[in-house]
Amino acid sequence: MARKIFNSPSFVKPCVVDAAYKLLRPQNWVFLDGKAHVDYRKGLNGLFTRSALNQYLPIQEEIYNEYFKKFVNISQVENKGEPVPFMPMFRELQCALSCRTFCGHYMTEEAIKQICDDYYLITAALELVNFPIILPFTKSWYGKKSADMVLAEFSKCAAKSKVRMAAGGKPDCILDFWVQNIQASTKYRERQAAGEKVSDDEKPSMLLREFTDFEISMTLFTFLFASQDATSSACTWLFQIMADRPEILDKVREENLAVRNGDIHAPIDLDQIETMQWTRAVVKETLRYRPPVIMVPYVAKKDFPITDTYTAPKGSMVIPTTYLALHDGEAYPEPESFIPERWITGDADKQTKNWLVFGTGPHHCLGQTYAQANLMLMIGKASMMLDWKHKVTDLSEEIKVFATIFPMVS
Repeated sequence: MARKIFNSPSFVKPCVVDAAYKLLRPQNWVFLDGKAHVDYRKGLNGLFTRSALNQYLPIQEEIYNEYFKKFVNISQVENKGEPVPFMPMFRELQCALSCRTFCGHYMTEEAIKQICDDYYLITAALELVNFPIILPFTKSWYGKKSADMVLAEFSKCAAKSKVRMAAGGKPDCILDFWVQNIQASTKYRERQAAGEKVSDDEKPSMLLREFTDFEISMTLFTFLFASQDATSSACTWLFQIMADRPEILDKVREENLAVRNGDIHAPIDLDQIETMQWTRAVVKETLRYRPPVIMVPYVAKKDFPITDTYTAPKGSMVIPTTYLALHDGEAYPEPESFIPERWITGDADKQTKNWLVFGTGPHHCLGQTYAQANLMLMIGKASMMLDWKHKVTDLSEEIKVFATIFPMVS
């Protein structure tokens, strides 16, 4: 049933809280529907090709190297080896990684730190139950102030990227690739308008229109909006699950050392990442076992016959859940157990109808390959650079929901 809802764009569209329009802006592309939404997405596909994903890896490794050193300092120096909740640090890590991957080094360290510190306020402002009007000192008010700051910083980065790409700079972040594609499209149109005969080989694979700095900023904000809470959730669960299963962590560590020929600082590319079956299995099983996003609200655009016996009236909220499909015993035997082997010797990869971690249909996650490669890179590097332990409590396996799911004590 969840798949049916995801794949019924003629009947439903994503439903968000009112504050989302105010924070992301009403004209944001994520609020487009139908053909307009599909066409806009096509223009973003080039940002997540294999070639592009490879270009993002050095920046991501740079961030992980930096933050893993911070983790050791927090644990050994600041807390003298005593247990400390790490979920806030995992959120900061993933926020910093997103900002650098999206904007490269156009964004200052100070701006990244402010976004990391304030993004929690944006998430809180988008909770389902909130004050409907933005009044001073409410969650929505703090969230709006933070969102304005993020949009302003992304706009500055867009302007800098346009200058650098126009001068022939080499792209090394999502923003650069997008701006490069925009500028290539503009040059192609200018040559055509001048009457020049341009060969098909010189035509960009996707012709894009011009985008203002603020339009680019709004789109980058949606990337952060889509990734921050979900990757923070997956990151937190990955570290906890690996700490609780050291025998599996040892296999991940061995595999990552082997692919780097024993050099923990050796760079890695996407082809190498994809050869690591244990690391891949651990990430896939974590996403199945503890899916970050467990429900996605939609609203019926017209009467929607969900089943033969029930029709959701126009205007009603319809909420498909991903959790049940990912914990279906027929697709994934022993669904409440963490069994990464199911992705190596089992048939878990064949259960495509149940794999709803990233949704399906016209609104499926645009960056799902990027997200999984990022998590594989993260846990692989952590396995080589860090040793960590988890202080298990009665609440460790209990789930709390803050946009996505987290361990109750993390």
